[in-house]
Amino acid sequence: MEMIYGVKDKPPFGKLVLFALQQLLAILAATIAVPMIIQNGMQPSAALFGAGVGTIVYLLFTKFKSPVFLGSSFAFLGSMSAAFAGASTMALGYLGLLIGAVFAGLVYVIIAIIVKFCGTKWIDKIMPAVVIGPTVAIIGLSLAGNAIGDLTNGSFSDGGAYISIVCGLVTLGVTIGCSVFGKKMLKMIPFIIGILAGYIVATIFTAFSYIDGAPSVLRVIDFSTFQTLSQGSAWYPDFSFLTAFNVHGGGYGDGNIGAYIGSIAVAYIPVAFVVFAEHIADHKNISSIIEHDLLKDPGLHRTLLGDGVGSMVGAIFGGCPNTTYGESVGCVAISRNASVATIFVTACMAILSAFLAPFTLFLSSIPKCVMGGVCVSLYGFIAVSGLKMIQKVDLNDNRNLFTVSVILIAGVGGMIVQFGAVTITSVACALILGILTNVFVNIGGKDKPVAAENTAEQSAETQGESETNEETPTVSDDTAEVSESDKTTE
Repeated sequence: MEMIYGVKDKPPFGKLVLFALQQLLAILAATIAVPMIIQNGMQPSAALFGAGVGTIVYLLFTKFKSPVFLGSSFAFLGSMSAAFAGASTMALGYLGLLIGAVFAGLVYVIIAIIVKFCGTKWIDKIMPAVVIGPTVAIIGLSLAGNAIGDLTNGSFSDGGAYISIVCGLVTLGVTIGCSVFGKKMLKMIPFIIGILAGYIVATIFTAFSYIDGAPSVLRVIDFSTFQTLSQGSAWYPDFSFLTAFNVHGGGYGDGNIGAYIGSIAVAYIPVAFVVFAEHIADHKNISSIIEHDLLKDPGLHRTLLGDGVGSMVGAIFGGCPNTTYGESVGCVAISRNASVATIFVTACMAILSAFLAPFTLFLSSIPKCVMGGVCVSLYGFIAVSGLKMIQKVDLNDNRNLFTVSVILIAGVGGMIVQFGAVTITSVACALILGILTNVFVNIGGKDKPVAAENTAEQSAETQGESETNEETPTVSDDTAEVSESDKTTE
């Protein structure tokens, strides 16, 4: 895919701001969803701040060569819940989150050191295109349910499914129209235009809902969130480290700190290995989009360090470990803007918006159905980019066919394995099964007896045809004369 703006390009300032806003809108819903799910006093604005800081750390470690935004990781939801539950008798909830993020980040650091000294050839062997391609596709397909769920039932009121679908389809239609038929800037900011169009339609429906006798299902947007503007706490995030280190008062309790830290390690470390697999899949994906192998330049060890340290730093502020975002990758693919400068400005926007209550509240007021319309295209692009990776894979070979089949079915089927507080996601399960299947079917090398026999038969037939052609009378004498004439001319 040819990029309009390459990794090192810097768009003009006005365009840069618009592109950054588009990236922010793309990653917003998922980034603020994690603290909203965990609750326990966690603030979306703090998570947004942490994601921005974590992304800047990632860009520094990758020498500004990887155009990916880091946001709150859903993989650690179970680990974070376990941290709060395990600390219920010790009042160490937020401190537990920080300890867990450090454990997860250290896993990345250790793997990065191994990769630095051992190289990445082993990754290419255990995770070739036949494994990574369908796994990337599963990343998009596994999110399809979330996109359609928001699209069909993402209004503020209950029972407004049809209204939600209208708002979501308007968003999707405008996004597609801008991307396909738009000129210049419209083609590069389809998400912004699509979200604004969907928000306007949702606002019109909501306005009609306030008319006497109008059905409540028309109320798509909850404008009551803006009432919190009068509260001082709405203008600044409550950072995790402030609560964790007792700045706001309180005590830690008298529990067994050693046992508690051990339980946090068990909850976070295995998940970090799972996210490592998704880290590779995401970077393989973005590498194929920008046609530059990020695992070689700046190198997997740098992307791992950036992701791991960025995750730790982000958790200090927002409590949520971060990870590379497929939504960000999809945004790069659709807009064809791989400028790292855009990602950097997006990170700065995320940091600043944490202190701008009106802007943050506006973002949080965007209905789920509108974001669902955008995510249909975002997640779809992730899935398609994964399928493009296996275009050159020979699926007539049963070895490849079984590998791809196992990954797709395990991922689409939603295979999830739980070990206590540790949850192995469907993407990770699909990847692990794919690796095992690929290794199993290739035991003894990659010789293809059947294919070899077919090739031998085809060669024999070709040779026979060649011999037949030699026996057939031709105008070889004339040809020879022409050839001699050509030589004389030369």
